[in-house]
Amino acid sequence: MLIGEVARRSGVSARMLRHYDALGLVRPTGRTVGGYREYAADDVRRIFHVESLRSLGLSLKQIGRALEDPAFTPSALVGDLIQWTEDRLAREQELLERLRVIDASAPAGWRDVLRVVELMRELDSTSAARRQQAVLTRPEGLPVPAELLAGAVLTESDPHVAGALRWALARTGADGVAALVVAARSEDVGIRRRAVLAIAGMAEVPGATAVLRDRLEDPDALVRRQAALALGGHGVPAAVPTLVRMIVEGTNDVDAAEALGTLSQDPACATRITTLLADQLAAPTADSATRIRLIQALVELEGTAPLEILRQLAHDDDRTVALVASALAGILEKRADDGPGDR
Repeated sequence: MLIGEVARRSGVSARMLRHYDALGLVRPTGRTVGGYREYAADDVRRIFHVESLRSLGLSLKQIGRALEDPAFTPSALVGDLIQWTEDRLAREQELLERLRVIDASAPAGWRDVLRVVELMRELDSTSAARRQQAVLTRPEGLPVPAELLAGAVLTESDPHVAGALRWALARTGADGVAALVVAARSEDVGIRRRAVLAIAGMAEVPGATAVLRDRLEDPDALVRRQAALALGGHGVPAAVPTLVRMIVEGTNDVDAAEALGTLSQDPACATRITTLLADQLAAPTADSATRIRLIQALVELEGTAPLEILRQLAHDDDRTVALVASALAGILEKRADDGPGDR
């Protein structure tokens, strides 16, 4: 077959076939009387072998070696190709994510695109100070894509930079919450912790409460506590059991007690909280330190029931518990005498 017919049948251009010939990769075994290339059946098969190897990503040099060197083993080369392909896909995935962030920022012109690209580069800096400055020194009124900030929040290890990122993300409102919803359910506990902590900082934003309520049943204790403190501080009663458990366990118990105090402004919720704390005080497993923490939490609550419980505990068999209860009962009595506003 002449080169034109081979090109039609193989799908390889005549120009590429001549290139293969020049490289010695596929040389036609014959020539016509007029000097034209003439390909035999074996030549055509070799062309298909070359094209098959090219489809795997091999270079022409690698293909020539694979077809000519009897000692050549494909396993090592295939392994290298796998690694190279994985690296290329990772780079392309990163590029895709960057393009999506730029698209989400709805740029009005190339100046806006370049500003987002510049911020991306600054957030990728190895300098924590530079990353923090990139967030805190953005011009007022210049929108920052929530997706970009959320991605940075989820990977930032420096606590100061992370705090700045959470602050900036909170300013994006509902977009910031939406950008973290998937991360809040991630299988990676570190990602969940960062996501929930960020959402906790904008618990008043529409959509945040639903995400935080869902995390009250998280298998990770820290995630549950972060969600409960944020919800309790914003008056969501679903946080009560977790907050009481935090006091019993002695983990962030002061913050938990303050959150319960906020929740107790609702009389119905105050009754529920008081009952739960009283039950824990009477639990046979509660040691002296646990009971004292529970007593201190009672002081934060609204209503008269906490004072009655403290007066009873002032006669407790545990001398330390009795002394603390008596002292705190005196504080509540004085508060009651002084009237509201003296907390």
